[in-house]
Amino acid sequence: MKGNITLTLIKPYAVQHGYVGSILAKINEASFRISAMKYLQMNKKQAEQFYAIHKGKPYFEKLVRFITDGPLVVALLERENAVEIYRKLIGATDPKIAAEGTLRKLFGASIELNAVHGSDSDENAVWEANFFFSEMERF
Repeated sequence: MKGNITLTLIKPYAVQHGYVGSILAKINEASFRISAMKYLQMNKKQAEQFYAIHKGKPYFEKLVRFITDGPLVVALLERENAVEIYRKLIGATDPKIAAEGTLRKLFGASIELNAVHGSDSDENAVWEANFFFSEMERF
């Protein structure tokens, strides 16, 4: 059975450009329930832990710099088949090739300056949710 949670980060680029409200509205329109949400700024150590799967790849340091560049919004989203449906909603990482109407097409500027992160598997959704939220913070 597919999981019913996914995690999103509204990345610093999107926060700095005032897209948070519009992105949350699109998430709401797609019938996701926001069960936890935070506004925070990650430090380098947290970013390296969160993106540890990419360590050693050529873009790792750039990714860490980008995600720590400013505040972001982290939200735990719920609905049936959450990961699969949210991945469709956010679109391809590169806004130039992302489908029309997807969050990355609407609010991203480039591969590096994409607007949102979304969990890529049910297992990673659980890990990412636990990275940012305790059980007490979820409602």
